[in-house]
Amino acid sequence: MQTRKEAVDRAIAFDSPSRVPVVFWNRDQDQGDVMLYHLSLGAEPRRGAPVNAWDWSLNEWGYRLESMNDGTMGHPVEPHWTELPDRPAGPPLRADERMAAAPEFLARCEDRYRLASLDLSGFTVYTLLRGFENAMQDFCLVPERFAAAMDAIMDWECELMALAARAGFHGIHLADDWGTQTGLMISPAMWRELFKERYRGQVARAHELGLDVWYHCCGNFASIAEDFHEIGVDVLNIAQPNVVDLPAVGRALRGRQCFMMPISYQTVSISGSPADIHAEARRMYDLLAGERGGFIGYVEEYGCMGMSAENYKACGEAFRRLTVGH
Repeated sequence: MQTRKEAVDRAIAFDSPSRVPVVFWNRDQDQGDVMLYHLSLGAEPRRGAPVNAWDWSLNEWGYRLESMNDGTMGHPVEPHWTELPDRPAGPPLRADERMAAAPEFLARCEDRYRLASLDLSGFTVYTLLRGFENAMQDFCLVPERFAAAMDAIMDWECELMALAARAGFHGIHLADDWGTQTGLMISPAMWRELFKERYRGQVARAHELGLDVWYHCCGNFASIAEDFHEIGVDVLNIAQPNVVDLPAVGRALRGRQCFMMPISYQTVSISGSPADIHAEARRMYDLLAGERGGFIGYVEEYGCMGMSAENYKACGEAFRRLTVGH
């Protein structure tokens, strides 16, 4: 009998898990195969608080997200770097504060896969420091300063990954949104020129530390999905499957790349029926899963988007009914 961690490991490695693993992201984690620890300062949901009751504090970098009490992560306040530093460096890591809840968390994991999340990472952090408009102009107006700042962010995140590895986590979750509803924020060519090798280095460092890399991206980033596979991302989370050409992604990567997939929380899981949800889970599985694994179900409660309790329950049931290889 495979443990819950073994089911996840085998899904990632295409090694015939006994069932499709499921992640419950923001509540009911004890119903799933993965336990998620938030490394972000102030981002751990308070016990007994409403779902997604994020309480972001000012972190080491100096940016802050202001909660709107609407069930979301909040919105960035004013940019911290009004002027881009000449020689930016990562701030001192408040390791004790970030890991304070880890011992109690790890004791609750039992035989589950332990995943540490940066929650926000990479270029998304850069945009929070500079403001989105400034960040998008820095590529062209101050390319050398941009490069130095981006490298400082990535290097600092590698320190945070090392912290997670020493604590005994199995994987690291990166969240860096590149897609709009219709395509990338920048051209694929520019992304490859400016970011691909930086991410490759970050993924390689995680693997050196013994960590799997789980990469989240919202929007339609299908044009660079193969790039994430090439640089070694172990689990690719297509967060908005309703805007991505999944048949095309499947033709390119099925059987080679492990995917973590939600039932769309823009469409099916919100406005569909439980039967629609079950059909969508099967559709995605048939398009993306290999005969020996490569698929992890993702369940997130989205009452703030209009998801009903019935549909939330149906999402978990839909993934649990899938059978590996069929």
